[in-house]
Amino acid sequence: EKLERATGGRIISSVRDLKPEDLGEAELVEERKVGSDKMVFIEGCKDPKAVTILVRGANDMILDEVERSIKDSLNVLRNVMRVPKVVPGGGAVEVELAMRLREYAAKIGGKEQLAIEAFANALEEIPMILAETAGLDPLEALMRLRQLHSEGKISAGINVINGKVEEDITKINVVDPVLVVTNIIKSGTEAATTIIKIDDIISASPLKKEKEKEKGKTGTEEFQY
Repeated sequence: EKLERATGGRIISSVRDLKPEDLGEAELVEERKVGSDKMVFIEGCKDPKAVTILVRGANDMILDEVERSIKDSLNVLRNVMRVPKVVPGGGAVEVELAMRLREYAAKIGGKEQLAIEAFANALEEIPMILAETAGLDPLEALMRLRQLHSEGKISAGINVINGKVEEDITKINVVDPVLVVTNIIKSGTEAATTIIKIDDIISASPLKKEKEKEKGKTGTEEFQY
């Protein structure tokens, strides 16, 4: 299927049914030896809809890390292409949202106000984790971010590279795709809601093997006495 998408050809069940329009296009098709494996390389495809990235590394650990980094990068590009909008990174969005939620909570009375404030506190966990990762004191960094955002500097965020709180994190090109931020908030909210809805816990019975082990221990102790 990947070959079909890459070359523009079509999969057919029998050579007898082959037609000119079923053929794909490629400038080069050859077999090469990569390490101890033989691979077929197809290059020069016209408008390919599928490609393969070949990575090399000294060991499996490095290869796994490279593969993970490439996948993360491709996912970011995909999200930006789906929704071509970005927001300031470094925890700037979460701090700004938390500040505005607290302003909204002050206008609402009752238990709803407590729930809104708890949601705001949860959002601020993200910049606190970033601050701790950057070697900063989480509380001091959060207080500094709150101060900057209260002054209208909505792009203030944490620079994990140099371990500083930047007044405008976008100046060093630290941004997050809108789709990623919204998905994180939605997923976290759904998970918290699911946990809150749990009103009972049923303890599972011990496994059969564990019961047999307990019986064996008891039998041994009785024999010794």
